[in-house]
Amino acid sequence: MNTFLVGSDPVTTVAGVWQSGLAQVLGGLVLVLVLIGAFWLGSYLRNRESRPPSPEEQPHRPESDAIPGEMTEYRRPAEMPRTDGEHRLMPYQLKDGSEPNPEPPSEEKRKWGGISSGGFGSGGTGHGD
Repeated sequence: MNTFLVGSDPVTTVAGVWQSGLAQVLGGLVLVLVLIGAFWLGSYLRNRESRPPSPEEQPHRPESDAIPGEMTEYRRPAEMPRTDGEHRLMPYQLKDGSEPNPEPPSEEKRKWGGISSGGFGSGGTGHGD
């Protein structure tokens, strides 16, 4: 232990306390107390929360298969309005871009017949096969 004699009383330095291991033990105890306190505080706050709802209290889906607010319909592209060339159309003058179609599209129109570009690792030859 490092000590200095000042007068007749030995004075212990900080380095001496550190080397003796007392500071590490006290630091470890403080760390353990902080962790225990954090665990206790978390448990206390969790116990104060309201309990999760039971399965009977959960909201239930409606009897129909449709999700509330969901609408399924077939649509077709809207006609692009013609202009005389002098006046351009403003966005507010255009329609939504599609309009309802009462009859479903044919099987050929529903399938995309474009060129497959393949994906990374898909084994395809890429664009243009």
